[in-house]
Amino acid sequence: MTNKTHSLAIASLFAVATSFSFADIAVVVHPDNAVTTITDSDLSRIFLGKTDSFPDKSKATPIDQKEGSPLRDAFYIMVTKKDAAQLNSYWSRLIFTGKGTPPKMVRNDRKVKSLISKNTDHIGYIDTANVDDSVKVIFTIK
Repeated sequence: MTNKTHSLAIASLFAVATSFSFADIAVVVHPDNAVTTITDSDLSRIFLGKTDSFPDKSKATPIDQKEGSPLRDAFYIMVTKKDAAQLNSYWSRLIFTGKGTPPKMVRNDRKVKSLISKNTDHIGYIDTANVDDSVKVIFTIK
């Protein structure tokens, strides 16, 4: 790795880390969803396509934020311990082998809330500042 590449990598990681030092991420579901809490391990399994069920065995359909979103990057680093490049590589392998499909991707918190408010089996993540009555928080990443 060249010094320039190394410096860019460090700057990128710093940007992600500092952009969320004051914001929390809320993992949200439909208000009528029976799930009231979830572990980071369960979240990782759902968002990496390793399960399609909540811990209570009901259907779980993950909704993802758009690629390049600082919120998405922070969510995956904190929950799955994968950065954007690792995540892209992970999904590329699964798609190529026919063993998986990544979550549906939407452009922002508003769209995540819109989909979840209409579907009791959907799960997504948004900035805690955007939580309202249309969704229920089941996990918070600080």
